Amino acid sequence: MTGDETLLEDLLAGEHRALARVISKIENRAPGYRELVSALYAHAGDADVIGVTGSPGAGKSTLVDKLAETYRERGETVGVIAIDPSSPFTGGAVLGDRIRMASTVGDMDVFVRSMSARGTLGGLSTATADAVKAMDAFGKDKVIIETVGAGQNEIDIVRTADTVAVLVPPGSGDDIQTLKAGILEIGDVFVVNKADRDGADRTVQELREMIHLGEGSGFGSGHHGADEITDHHPDWDGPDETDGDTAEVAADWSPPIVETVATTATGIDDLIDEFTAHQTYLVDSGTHAAMARQRYAEEIRTLLREDVHAILEDELERVGGIDDLADAVRAGETDPYTIADELLEPVEACVSELGTDSAGTE
Repeated sequence: MTGDETLLEDLLAGEHRALARVISKIENRAPGYRELVSALYAHAGDADVIGVTGSPGAGKSTLVDKLAETYRERGETVGVIAIDPSSPFTGGAVLGDRIRMASTVGDMDVFVRSMSARGTLGGLSTATADAVKAMDAFGKDKVIIETVGAGQNEIDIVRTADTVAVLVPPGSGDDIQTLKAGILEIGDVFVVNKADRDGADRTVQELREMIHLGEGSGFGSGHHGADEITDHHPDWDGPDETDGDTAEVAADWSPPIVETVATTATGIDDLIDEFTAHQTYLVDSGTHAAMARQRYAEEIRTLLREDVHAILEDELERVGGIDDLADAVRAGETDPYTIADELLEPVEACVSELGTDSAGTE
């Protein structure tokens, strides 16, 4: 048995050290990580994946801490992936293992892992989705992803989370209008945290008005709205017979607004109840199946892009490197389009030949 096979067995047996090692291997893209992740798929699919996003200072880390603590009190195990800003020197997470999440320290059934944003839009990378898969296969009941809170680019979180909670600090005022075109549109649940502060009532009212005005136009139906699915994946022609009419039922979900004070755990139980209601809705409406299809389609595309990019980088090195080719363009000897065509020609020929061989064996 190889070391990776032993590592996988240890993870599936519930050893947290093995889970940590697998996630490190995933994040570092170490040799053998793809085979590990591939093997995880057969054991994943049971965890509820919750995304928590919002502007910096909204209290995301404290809220996630209280969510984890409350889930544990209910007898459920929790995995937390905290996406931190990347270090400009090492590419690693700046904040380490989140000292702000203090309530669950020492509880091994709450596994907290910080991961570097690595410059990816929304602070999420392919490695994050793979880490979620590892926690899911490990057996965590809930996997919570907390993002860096970088603004509208946070929409990337929808590719990984089933339920997205958007935190809005009280008294946001014009900030809500600014966010409306981006981050607010992906919210399945809105959370006005620090609700004991002045301006909380006004913020709740503004959110409620936006949801009401946006109903029927895509805004207010969360990140699983019909437009979201078809816009990102135009090749998807709607739900099949087993999914139900997802395009219609997606609009049936109206995002609730929950007021919380994370520092005292006020409103946390209500928030968890709304998460549960949304997860039930996803399954009952058939939306969950459509989202899974969408997510896997995007994963396939992402892997293909990465692999083709790696193949072309190798091809560039074979013909002398990108600098020599750039010099040739500068000297007027050729142009970027001709170079791209020449580099792609052998790749296209191989793919075409493979397709011909496959057709011939049928």
